[in-house]
Amino acid sequence: MTQEEFIKILDKKGYSYKIEGDRIVVTYEGNVDLESLTSLPPSVVFKNGGAVDLEGPTSLPPGVVFKNRGNVYLSSLTSISPGVKFENEGNEGDVYLKALEDWFNDWKGNIEGIDEKRLLNKMIKDGVFER
Repeated sequence: MTQEEFIKILDKKGYSYKIEGDRIVVTYEGNVDLESLTSLPPSVVFKNGGAVDLEGPTSLPPGVVFKNRGNVYLSSLTSISPGVKFENEGNEGDVYLKALEDWFNDWKGNIEGIDEKRLLNKMIKDGVFER
């Protein structure tokens, strides 16, 4: 998907955003529901005030960053490019990865005492999710 196509979808759904260099920063105050998308352009930053629902994409391109204030739902995801970061927070700031059949923070592979998003980001950086 191109950045122009993504911007058209954001406009159609009424989700606010801004352009920062080569990045599209989604700034909508609430949840962002993009479950019907099958892909994202690179360098999208979700800085919205709620959850992000991306049930369709099977991969995330480089430069996608989640800084939203809620959960991230990735039901179809099978690969994550290096450079993707999960920094989502708030009362609900978990990451649901269908490939693990669970929320990342409940995955049995987590190491006790290590923040689950730091572990997830390290795994992405090391290419564990690349195919």
